[in-house]
Amino acid sequence: MATKKKLLQAAAGAGGGEALNVEEVFSTYLYDGTGTTKTISNGIDLSTEGGMTWFKRRNGTSDHQLFDSERTGRYRLESNTALAQADEGAVVWSTRTDGFSIGGDGGAQIYNSSSDTYASWTFRKAPKFFDVVTYSGSVGSQSIAHNLGSTPGLIITKKLDSSGNWAVYHRSLGATKYTLLNSTNEALTGSTFWNDTEPTSTHFTVGTNDATNNSVRDYVAYLFAHNDGDGEFGPDGDADIIKCGSFTTDSGGNASVDIGFEPQWIIYKRSDGTSNWGMNDNMRGWADTYWNPLYADASNAESGFAATRSWPTATGFEFEGQLSASANYIYIAIRRGPMGIPESATDVFDVNAITGNGTSDRAINTGFVTDVHLSMRRSSNYPTIVDRLRGHGSGATKRLATHVTNAEQSLTGNYWLGLDTNDGYILSSDYENQSSQTYVQYAWKRAPSHFDAVAYTGTGLSNVNTISHNLGVAPEMIWTKRRDSTNDWQVYHSGLNGGTTPEQYSISLNTTLNEQNRTYWNDTAPTSTTFQVTDAINGNGDPYIAYLFASLDGVSKVGSYTGDGTTGRVIDCGFSSGARFVMVRTYTLADNWWIFDTERGIVAGNDPRLYLNTTDAEATTADLVDPHSSGFIVNSVNGEMNYSGRGYIFYAIA
Repeated sequence: MATKKKLLQAAAGAGGGEALNVEEVFSTYLYDGTGTTKTISNGIDLSTEGGMTWFKRRNGTSDHQLFDSERTGRYRLESNTALAQADEGAVVWSTRTDGFSIGGDGGAQIYNSSSDTYASWTFRKAPKFFDVVTYSGSVGSQSIAHNLGSTPGLIITKKLDSSGNWAVYHRSLGATKYTLLNSTNEALTGSTFWNDTEPTSTHFTVGTNDATNNSVRDYVAYLFAHNDGDGEFGPDGDADIIKCGSFTTDSGGNASVDIGFEPQWIIYKRSDGTSNWGMNDNMRGWADTYWNPLYADASNAESGFAATRSWPTATGFEFEGQLSASANYIYIAIRRGPMGIPESATDVFDVNAITGNGTSDRAINTGFVTDVHLSMRRSSNYPTIVDRLRGHGSGATKRLATHVTNAEQSLTGNYWLGLDTNDGYILSSDYENQSSQTYVQYAWKRAPSHFDAVAYTGTGLSNVNTISHNLGVAPEMIWTKRRDSTNDWQVYHSGLNGGTTPEQYSISLNTTLNEQNRTYWNDTAPTSTTFQVTDAINGNGDPYIAYLFASLDGVSKVGSYTGDGTTGRVIDCGFSSGARFVMVRTYTLADNWWIFDTERGIVAGNDPRLYLNTTDAEATTADLVDPHSSGFIVNSVNGEMNYSGRGYIFYAIA
């Protein structure tokens, strides 16, 4: 836990709610069913704080299942049906301080059946985020107390002991209207649902409709907050993490929604006409060319759609042609994490040297959610990148190669690489896992002050396009690539031009060409929230991907040095146990992008090296780098890593 956060939590009291990060109150967790008790460690303290977990089978038709701490883990509800809560006969959902346990469901395929795949969404009770309330109905309207600590943005109620619809209040519709979670119906006017009374920061009101208040019935209510500049989350205790809002599509069914942060999960519904309650999240594949739709009001299996257009942005989300034209929609959106600044490089970066075994679905455990994956084959190299923003999984993996100008490939079948797992990545039986071939695999997790990724659309070669990002600090290195056509990878690095006006220069990732004076960055240094692009990396309507890197004490270092011709020169990165990953490139003349890592060997002797810009096999014929506790050592062997007077840029990870 970061020191600043500890201080904020101490100031806030034992609960520390004012300084919570979104990863402490919400989680999307994917898992394979086992048919026996399964423990899910998602980092959410449900045992102490309480909350709710929502389950859905992904690979087949099955009803949604909801459990919460107020009803104990014996009773489940189905968001897509009007059925009363079902009694499992024993506690099957057990809260833990780091997540929950789920029992085997006996082949019923609803939350933990062997050979099935599932998604779970966990909401922890926390002020200004989420609350769960149970209450008994009354004769006439009544006011129900809650502990949300702010005015709810959305309320969902369900009658427990008999069949009945799920009633939904949304702040954008107001208390005179209601809609139903288990129905595609439009929002309707009805004073008996919420008694035409807006909720407050302490209470909500129910009328006399059986869906919200009947004197012989019991109910549960799920309350979602709406932060509007008053959220008290994140390392500084001042960030918003949840929005309940509305938007209107244009005549083509398009919408661009700015909510002030990048979401990881949304649920949305047309309010002035019929539609499903769509559910998107960034774990299952929510990208601009591929997504896996599920619907809160339907039992459908997950199905990947190629060539659809819906995606999260750095400040909100987009729909392109997928919604009804000129229609009104309501939504809930939850911020992407992590919000905490990483303290250890092993929490956000992993390197694995493996031998392929030719199997499909080979899982590599990194211990964290992988957002970007770089694979390099050690013989006849083919360096490729897959990321969560462009799409991944068996439906369509979007792969870019760093050594060529080629457009991204869409891979299916045995050629895909999956990121829809919470603890690493999944290799295919080809490309990244061919039998007897050797590989090195690198994985990055997006995290403040360390690494970020942004997908953007160009606005025109002669225009300046200001791109928002969530790195939280000014990036010191940026890689950009046009995705749909043949264009060079362009790299901004703070060490170019000797560190003087580096924003006026660019260097190509896929060539040996030295730095060039370019206008690509609009001669403007990136900031902690934006960077600017123009010219060849801003074609009108063209899709691009950008990877942003920064120096973080004890975790990563983006730097430069001028060669002095010596052997044994220490490059101090501020690390304590040396660098696990080193990338070096001279920028003053033509040369390769060198890649070293400790899995293959950074040793006091010859070092295995690969190249981002070629298909050359791994070379092991020179002692170019040596280990050092503060970073790494460069040697002047044939002048390659420390030639006198030559300028070098590097990126290292502890």
